[in-house]
Amino acid sequence: MIRVLLAEDQSMVLGALAALLELEPDIEVVARARDGSEALRLVEETSPDVVLTDIEMPGMGGLDLALELRRRNHPARVVIVTTFARSGFLQRALAAGAAGYLLKDSPAERLADAVRRVHAGLRAIDPELAMTAWDELDPLTERERQVLRLAAEGLSTAGVAAELHLSEGTVRNYLSEAIGKLGAANRVEAARIARGKGWL
Repeated sequence: MIRVLLAEDQSMVLGALAALLELEPDIEVVARARDGSEALRLVEETSPDVVLTDIEMPGMGGLDLALELRRRNHPARVVIVTTFARSGFLQRALAAGAAGYLLKDSPAERLADAVRRVHAGLRAIDPELAMTAWDELDPLTERERQVLRLAAEGLSTAGVAAELHLSEGTVRNYLSEAIGKLGAANRVEAARIARGKGWL
């Protein structure tokens, strides 16, 4: 049996995913979590083979969950199941260690197939998204992304500097680089562009 943990904050979606997978004779849903933090705790308790997770959840999201599992060298393979059909999110998911990326409007049979593929050590990427994934690579560094994200949340340059333990000059340099790379007029437009492409 392939042991699966589900992490999804919308109850109806969580129930639907579980119901679909429990129809499969070789797949067992061993736990359900409402966010990444709960999923981490349940991963330690239930030792799943595969973790299916949404990207955006309260608190810890799916990308951070994948990163943390990789940091802990946990053998569970991660599949992102999301509504975000953006190549930037796919690139970030793969960089975080995810083995699969499916859209929630994919055919139902693709879900079980993805679980089996990643359990076998393969990747399972939405085919339409995979074709466009590398057309437009994310130009931002991780630090530029952090600075831009905090600035977009309304923090001043001094506030961003304090949050990331950087000097204000360094923060200004990162913002300037991000704005330039995205061809934006200011930090607000840069954040809007990056978020629209799934880079933020």
